[in-house]
Amino acid sequence: MTTADALARRVQHRLDHLTKPRGALGRLEGLALQVALWQGTERPALHEPQLVVFAADHGLAAQGVSAYPSSVTAQMVTNMLAGGAAVSVLARQHGLALTVVDCGVAAALPPQPGFVVAKVRAGTADSSLGPAMTAAECDAALAHGEALVRGLPGNVLLLGEMGIGNSSAAALLMARLTGLPLAACVGRGTGLADAALAHKQRVLARVLERHATVREPRAALAALGGLEIATMAGAVLQAWRERRLVVVDGFITTAAVAVAAALADGGAAAVSRGCVFAHASAENGHGRWLAQLGVRPLLDLGLRLGEGSGAALAWPLVLAAVRLLDEMASFDEAGVDTAVDGALDGTPNGTPDGQGP
Repeated sequence: MTTADALARRVQHRLDHLTKPRGALGRLEGLALQVALWQGTERPALHEPQLVVFAADHGLAAQGVSAYPSSVTAQMVTNMLAGGAAVSVLARQHGLALTVVDCGVAAALPPQPGFVVAKVRAGTADSSLGPAMTAAECDAALAHGEALVRGLPGNVLLLGEMGIGNSSAAALLMARLTGLPLAACVGRGTGLADAALAHKQRVLARVLERHATVREPRAALAALGGLEIATMAGAVLQAWRERRLVVVDGFITTAAVAVAAALADGGAAAVSRGCVFAHASAENGHGRWLAQLGVRPLLDLGLRLGEGSGAALAWPLVLAAVRLLDEMASFDEAGVDTAVDGALDGTPNGTPDGQGP
């Protein structure tokens, strides 16, 4: 039996002997087990959670793939920092430290609290005309993400993003990394009507054709963009090395995790063990991508906002799972009688809840 197997048995034994019917906390028990295994302890703890929104612009937006102009990226960054965005409200509600990172916003934004400039360039190039980034720019964005996480306190990273056109970049990366048909990967993004969605699909098909020979994950990231996805991927890799728990938001943040998994030595299984996938986005490709990664999200609320909103909404459940494991009394500790012999159906409490393989 491996050390991890032995730890899993001890944690499962504790879960099964807390003052409740076996398995009565459902998926929260599997989530608690997952975090315990990730931290390598029977009594995991989560502290100083950091919600980081990675923002950048996309040259491909010039091809009309979004319902909103690129100017909205900088405007929404300003709104987040002023406290007016959905993610700002949720961060306040749940006591999450919110940082917004300029990974490549086209506009120059003034210094202010909670704002980090890690700009490689002012937006990617138009990937329908050539690579979104050079190899050096892509490597710089990955390195910025790694450095950012090294400087953050706590042991939890919640992912968010902002960037007009980034659902296109994520769909392109999904198609290239998974091999699924483009139509299975492209969604309405910010709410495109049917005609605009058809135009988006045509543009993205041209992009994939232009970069048809680019297959290696790092090269695909550079060719297809974007800067915030690359910076997030670097952040995920560093969080994985440091055994920080990563709470993944929606479609675009899943793209960053998938890229990180493709670049990591241990592959998707290794990276996913340290990730909690917050929710199933309403974006067309997200559910398929989660299935490809072999993970199950915590929530399904029909969200398609991004920003880290789903990660913030899932955070109380993650924290609850860990605190229940740590703070609930066992039957012996509480002096509560256990079930009558033979009365239980014998259904096992389960394994980690599908957040990671």
